[in-house]
Amino acid sequence: MFTALRYRDFRLLWSGLLVSFTGSFMQSAALLWHVSLLVPADRRAIALGAMGLVRVGPVILFSLISGVAADAFDRRKLMLLTQCLMAIVAGILAALTFKGLTSPLPVYILSACSAAAGAFDLPARQALVPTLVPREHLPNAISLNTIMFQIASVTGPALGGLMIASTDVGWVYLSNAVSYTAVVVALLLMSPDRGRSAHSGNVGQRGGDLTVAAALEGLRFVFRAPLIRSTMLLDFFATFFSSATALLPIFAQDVLHVGARGYGWLFAAPAAGALIASGIMVRAVDWIERRGVVLVNAVLLYGLATVAFGLSRMFWVTFVCLALTGAADTVSMVFRNLIRQLETPDRLRGRMTGVNMIFFMGGPQLGELEAGLMAAWAGPVVSVVSGGIGCIAATLWVAGVTPGLRGYRRTPPVVDIDPTIPAGDDRQEGRTGEL
Repeated sequence: MFTALRYRDFRLLWSGLLVSFTGSFMQSAALLWHVSLLVPADRRAIALGAMGLVRVGPVILFSLISGVAADAFDRRKLMLLTQCLMAIVAGILAALTFKGLTSPLPVYILSACSAAAGAFDLPARQALVPTLVPREHLPNAISLNTIMFQIASVTGPALGGLMIASTDVGWVYLSNAVSYTAVVVALLLMSPDRGRSAHSGNVGQRGGDLTVAAALEGLRFVFRAPLIRSTMLLDFFATFFSSATALLPIFAQDVLHVGARGYGWLFAAPAAGALIASGIMVRAVDWIERRGVVLVNAVLLYGLATVAFGLSRMFWVTFVCLALTGAADTVSMVFRNLIRQLETPDRLRGRMTGVNMIFFMGGPQLGELEAGLMAAWAGPVVSVVSGGIGCIAATLWVAGVTPGLRGYRRTPPVVDIDPTIPAGDDRQEGRTGEL
């Protein structure tokens, strides 16, 4: 189950990210709660939805250039820079909160700054991981990263909720600032050569240019690859229609009446389900044959669980429904990431991730805005239920127009093509594009 952790550099990054992600999820929960306290009750839905808008703006603005940067420069050094910047932003947010904020505007501005740094961090991080383990162990590494992410998703919001209830929101922001040092230390201890892609450090070579042409090459690759394109569309539509996280403070305060502690547990519920699912996927990912069918069904379950969450009026029923959304999303996430990583050459991984950021980060953040506007117009229940129905409809459409996704199966291991070996040579045998 833990094969990839045998590799020192992957183990260092995995451990550091576990600490850092825990702090980030603490802050994510605190930001929404903080904003809900800084605005009048009749404006909370729109104010919470606006948080998604300020986060997605930098992602859309910097996604293409950040992907090119991850392919052109040393990914390890790029991550060092972005982690330090995000720590500084969290520290400033803590300092302002301790002084006493009365307006949500500084929260929005600093959230946008953190999202901008994160837009450069994510392509570098995701492109770095496949270089830390052998290709045959990449599915295990992706599954272990999912487990790490979900552990942080469970513990972070729960700790954040407890800290908010017992101390102050500012301590959550400060804790997040400190958590970034774990990744910084891990990156400094890694081998210096690990961050270099096929072209990093050689700007000017094809695939390593920090130019518009290099960005367009990444766009062409993504949109000419039906499997990669369809996984991104699934990600976007599912999270756009079913992104109900922004409305959790309203459900906790006005529907379920469970306060800050209950809010922390509700925020962590999707991650609790995801943690269980990711533990199963560590082993299951290698023997599931009909991966496309499982992927589509997982996203359909995500939409159905969202509908049930919107209709629930009991805390534990709501908790279970949210946990189901996390479990279903984890199963689909593992296969989506596996398809994209294995179908993308190393020199294009940063740009592929940059394009993908628009979909998988833009979806939930724009979804939060849509959910907030719909809640302000028709109420939170209608917003969540209609979003779940929209997710189901969009999934059926993507699956219907992409037969290759429905028929996607586990096949023999990939062997990278060596361009110096003539096509048809026995040494090129084994290239299938999937594991």
